[in-house]
Amino acid sequence: MTTDTMITEVVLPGVVEPDGLRLHRRAMPVPNRGQALVEVEATGISYAEQSMRRNLYPGQPKFPFVPGYDLVGTVRSVGPDGDDSLIGTRVAAVTKTGAWASHLVVDVDDLPPVPADLDPAEAETVVVNGVTAWQLLRGAELRAGQTILVHGANGGVGTVLVQLGRHLGLRVIGTAAAKHHDALRALGVEPLDYRDPDLAARVRELSPGGVDAVFDPVAGPGVRTSYDLLAPGGKLVVYGNASALGSATSIVWVFVKLLARLYTWNALPNGHRAGFYNFWAGRLTRPTAFRRRLRTDLGTVLDLLRQGVIVPQIAARYPLTEVSAAMVFAETRSRAGKVVLEP
Repeated sequence: MTTDTMITEVVLPGVVEPDGLRLHRRAMPVPNRGQALVEVEATGISYAEQSMRRNLYPGQPKFPFVPGYDLVGTVRSVGPDGDDSLIGTRVAAVTKTGAWASHLVVDVDDLPPVPADLDPAEAETVVVNGVTAWQLLRGAELRAGQTILVHGANGGVGTVLVQLGRHLGLRVIGTAAAKHHDALRALGVEPLDYRDPDLAARVRELSPGGVDAVFDPVAGPGVRTSYDLLAPGGKLVVYGNASALGSATSIVWVFVKLLARLYTWNALPNGHRAGFYNFWAGRLTRPTAFRRRLRTDLGTVLDLLRQGVIVPQIAARYPLTEVSAAMVFAETRSRAGKVVLEP
């Protein structure tokens, strides 16, 4: 049992600049039946929180709320009639919100295990990001020797995706700012500058017949170019809409237009496939299957992390109390990987 009586959490009060994030103290929550109290050891800053700060993330809660998409931590107590053997075990959780806190109550069924010998911050880099990357590649049904194009290859998902791609025997072309190219080369990536006005031509120089899959977290106007770069039978997978961060248009309308475009392309007789990846697919309609898939896929990527197949890409570590500075750093994208908060 934890001996603390208070927790610290970060509150997003509204549409604010990073220095508008607020630290809040409140009484330690008590888990109910089927729940556990988790002491958070590592959480992170992702595109989701950057969007929520601007009120641009689909389905985000009403202000004020505590952000934080995922976490790694240790179970400190369980609810009535709970399994006491869970106390002291390291776990992960995908929360969508709420993880930017020193402690959090989570349903026991939503706590896949994390090996105790892994560094919590390193494990945190593959909770949502690693599972996303693994599911993206598996869904694309690729074969060793094929070529993929990864936009945002320096990002939290991108850095895991390119490593998994290389592990599976794929040739990986990755776009990022030039300052990240050396780091990407070290991961086995052929880097291109995403700001190059002749980017499409550069891709075609490297892969004249097109690429077998494009993974795009940005969407926006460039999504058409991504589609046009596909080889016969190729797949375009959009898994984010980062371009909307700078848009004054309703995020819902932007997303609807994107989906309409992707599904319209699927009706074309060229054999290409296009789709949008949703991490949460099946969470409400098939919760047991969703949890089983998350547990299995997270176990896979954690094992690859332990083996050294995945080298964790941590852009920076900040204490939770310095979340404003951490958010500023994350939004500069000055270093590849994920910014981790350590309560």
